[in-house]
Amino acid sequence: MKKDISVVILNWNGSAMLQRFLPSVIRYSEEAEIIVADNGSTDHSIDLLQEKFPSVRILPFRENYGFAEGYNRAIQQIETPYVLLLNDDVEVTPHWLQPLLAFMNHHPEVAACQPKILSETQRELFEYAGACGGFIDHLGYPYCRGRIFNHVEKDRGQYDHVCPIFWATGAALLVRTDVYRKEGGLDKRFFAHMEEIDFCWRLHSRNYGIYCIPQSTVYHVGGGTLPKSHPRKTFLNFRNNLLMLYKNLPEERLNSTLRIRYLLDLVAALKMLLSGQVKESMAIVKALRTFFKIRHDFDRERKENLQKQQLKDIPEMRNESLLVAFYLKKKKKFEDWH
Repeated sequence: MKKDISVVILNWNGSAMLQRFLPSVIRYSEEAEIIVADNGSTDHSIDLLQEKFPSVRILPFRENYGFAEGYNRAIQQIETPYVLLLNDDVEVTPHWLQPLLAFMNHHPEVAACQPKILSETQRELFEYAGACGGFIDHLGYPYCRGRIFNHVEKDRGQYDHVCPIFWATGAALLVRTDVYRKEGGLDKRFFAHMEEIDFCWRLHSRNYGIYCIPQSTVYHVGGGTLPKSHPRKTFLNFRNNLLMLYKNLPEERLNSTLRIRYLLDLVAALKMLLSGQVKESMAIVKALRTFFKIRHDFDRERKENLQKQQLKDIPEMRNESLLVAFYLKKKKKFEDWH
């Protein structure tokens, strides 16, 4: 029977994660073709897949292309109308795909969606990377229904309604295959981190909708490739956040926003330095220097984004400061702020 959706898991030396979580994906994804795109792994991932999971289609790459380009190369080989980008450290649940597909089939104006994402280790809590749908403030700080900065809420069903969101997490991102290709997919120069937010911003600007469908639930370990405090992750998050702003902000907001963010990022670097996180502090400084060095490499994409932009104001972008709401007004829950 012809499938309507492909579930694509990008793998890099993740044999332990595949052995642990791939069985749930196979068991509960009858509607889907299951694909593992291997980013040049040097462990025994390929052997494991061939021996224990023969029903899984393998797309072997010769090198590690990173999260963004790895998925781009995999999705070029997808023939189904929908593709779901799934991290290798995600446990799915029975019938998880059905609410996502039903919603997308009934809403052709929507380009992408995500399930509710809970923590695999503390299953009553939302998971940091995506929770119940992503939003962003006017300075480019991302947050979620269920997670603001490092404050993660307990799932009490408070966000169990279908909701338009600014960004859907790359940990479990369902997108129309033709739209993904038409709008350029993930920016490979980001390598990893923030690329899905940049992509979703591009979709919004072209008047596509993005939603969270909490009737579908998955459990995510998080930090499977790099731990949360790893200097490499810090570098990519800070650099890519600035690149995302540069690529997408309207001309009248760009310089003022970047000036404020530059100062705030320096404050963050100083705070880390004073707390003994020297490598993370240096990673932020390196990210700022790298951004100013390479930002004009993104001028063509910025010009194209501004030319194709159909929405000047995106409702899911909050025109207030997340920092003020969280630290000064002590609004640490999404429902307190929205």
